[in-house]
Amino acid sequence: MATAATSRMCGLDALRGIAVFLMIEQHMGVWLWQGVARGGALAAAWPLVAFNALGGGAAPMFITLAGVGTALLVRSRPQGVDGVLVRRGLVLLALGYLLTAMTPSWFSWGSWFVLHLMGFAMATSAIWRRLSDAGLVVLAVVVAVGAIGVQTWIHTPLHLTNDLMRDGSRPGGVLRLAVAESQFPILPWLAPFLLGMVAGRAVAAGRFASIAKLGVAAIVIGGGGWLAQRWFDPTRASFGGRAFAIQLGFFPASIAIVGLLVGGVLLVIALVSWRDATKPIADRNPLVMLGRASLTLLLLHVPLFREATRPIGLWHGMNAGATLAMIAAFLMIAVALAAQWQRIGYRGGAEWLLRKLGG
Repeated sequence: MATAATSRMCGLDALRGIAVFLMIEQHMGVWLWQGVARGGALAAAWPLVAFNALGGGAAPMFITLAGVGTALLVRSRPQGVDGVLVRRGLVLLALGYLLTAMTPSWFSWGSWFVLHLMGFAMATSAIWRRLSDAGLVVLAVVVAVGAIGVQTWIHTPLHLTNDLMRDGSRPGGVLRLAVAESQFPILPWLAPFLLGMVAGRAVAAGRFASIAKLGVAAIVIGGGGWLAQRWFDPTRASFGGRAFAIQLGFFPASIAIVGLLVGGVLLVIALVSWRDATKPIADRNPLVMLGRASLTLLLLHVPLFREATRPIGLWHGMNAGATLAMIAAFLMIAVALAAQWQRIGYRGGAEWLLRKLGG
């Protein structure tokens, strides 16, 4: 039993490693690459473009895995867990605002990024954990549908720019951003966290097939809605047009986008958890080491490559080949440092701080 529990944690850490890998490569690709020269063809840089496209799954994976981890935490210590959940959620929220302070070119104090969302979700999971699996799924559907209703009600633009996602001067102020119009608002991104809690319970019980079924259902809903949107006009700001629209970038997110992304993430969780239970992943696996330092790496790479590259001319200053080389170099350095850091239990990092302050 101890071996199974340990290997399961390694599998989840490997998934966190995949998530932070995808997030770093996408951010660095966008922030360092100078883009296609005038008259040039995008196909000339297809390796970077294709690699960068994979990064769209990073934040949904982080959010869903936060739900998985929360469910496993609840299972491991049923006594006093509500206080731990609230404290850890507040620490994550505080780390979100630390990231805000370190990245003024991207965020304002009203911005609601992935850490803010995970902090809110974890703090309120003291409530959500009392729901059955069916109750969590129903609530996730309500959250996803409710997001479209709120977007329609407040006339959210069909395409949210970064300026809009940090603008707290519009009616509703920062509450508007946190609930519906920042990068990862509560509506609809609480839904993947709730489905992650369902998946976490299934991981603990060894019911990997049920996770896969949940993922397939999410994909069917998201993909089926997108295919059926010929009955709607996706260019119009109607409820139906918003609900199943898919566009480059997912701000604001539709039901189709959330369904397809979280469905894919759930399938990956099912596969890796099953594989880990049958042939345990070693804790010296590079992805496991990245995963155990993922929160620290998230907090580090954003100001490093979003802010520090500007005064030295690297912001949008590299060609596609050099950008790929920089991504590879940074990730190799991160793995090497994480391997050394593992020897002292990642002491002093953001994950260590989360446990110390949150319990």
